[in-house]
Amino acid sequence: MATPLSADKLLKALRDEGLHVVEHRSWRTNNRNHKGPWGPTHGVMIHHTVTSGTASSVELCYNGHSALPGPLCHGVIAKDGTVHLVGNGRANHAGLGDDDVLRAVIAEKALPPDNEANTDGNRHFYGFECVNLGDGKDPWPAAQLLAIERAAAAVCRAHGWSERSVIGHLEWQPG
Repeated sequence: MATPLSADKLLKALRDEGLHVVEHRSWRTNNRNHKGPWGPTHGVMIHHTVTSGTASSVELCYNGHSALPGPLCHGVIAKDGTVHLVGNGRANHAGLGDDDVLRAVIAEKALPPDNEANTDGNRHFYGFECVNLGDGKDPWPAAQLLAIERAAAAVCRAHGWSERSVIGHLEWQPG
């Protein structure tokens, strides 16, 4: 179990990993903590935005939308590798997922197949949304892929976790 990083510690961890980080508006206080606890944290979840364009993706992830209020993650990773911090605390990114997957992440073991949605992931995972349509055609530039790796490594390093504490959203929720 890990206490979530403070805003300053998250920012430092990302910058220490060599990332270009942009602090978006009042990201340090943008959270959903009033809807439930943030922490203990156990891992990092990687998503794709299903959007294009950095500015609009960052705004969407900061504000959310009518059906899902923001923030929708902690950081948005642009095609050029820039990490835009949009939230600090509980964020609406993981949703409900499989408790067996969470146990595997905590133990840093191989992930089981996800087959149920019975555990709140928003309290346990840092989330990074990566600007990509997710259609198999939208490219993943090398700078973005490197930034995804470095952002995940930064959080893991700060907590003493291994790469087994990093999952994709598809590994968390069935279907």
